Amino acid sequence: TINIFLPDIIKEQNRELRGTQRAITRDRAALEKQEKQLELEIKKMAKTGNKEACKVLAKQLVQLRKQKNRTYAVSSKVTSMSTQTKVMNSQMKMAGAMSTTAKTMQAVNKKMDPQKTLQTMQNFQKENMKMEMTEEMINDTLDDIFDASDEEEESQDIVNQVLDEIGIEISGKMAKAPSAARGLPSASTSKAATISDEEIERQLKALGVD
Repeated sequence: TINIFLPDIIKEQNRELRGTQRAITRDRAALEKQEKQLELEIKKMAKTGNKEACKVLAKQLVQLRKQKNRTYAVSSKVTSMSTQTKVMNSQMKMAGAMSTTAKTMQAVNKKMDPQKTLQTMQNFQKENMKMEMTEEMINDTLDDIFDASDEEEESQDIVNQVLDEIGIEISGKMAKAPSAARGLPSASTSKAATISDEEIERQLKALGVD
């Protein structure tokens, strides 16, 4: 409760200190005015030869100057107090910020269990390793299935044989055929080329392939 009202108390003190400072400044100005008047009076008395009056006025001038010097000392003290209150106010703000931060950290620490967090991270690492191992095993199995070169070559040979039997030219044989630059195609080749598309469709339908 005290911490809640301290900022208001400090603000009130600062207002009072500023008011005191203004009052001291006004008093000093008045003293300086009186000081000049006494100096003029002393000069007049000196010209007339009134030594006793000069002594009395001189004593008043000394007292007045002492009082003026006191105003400087008090003003300095008031300024120092004002500075101290500002520093205190700043320190209170920092303390309040630290208190809020500490409460936030405390709340976070209550919600966060280090053991559970560590266990979660370890479980994640463990399951991630399992997943990587499983993926690697699956990839190895797929590689074994699809990278069997002997079976692939045997399967390709069967396909080539079937295509040869039904008269379909495959890419390998087409590549070996003579090009137009090397010579004109024979009559049989030209005939096969002209009916190849229709013949292929017919033969594929005969095999039940749409």
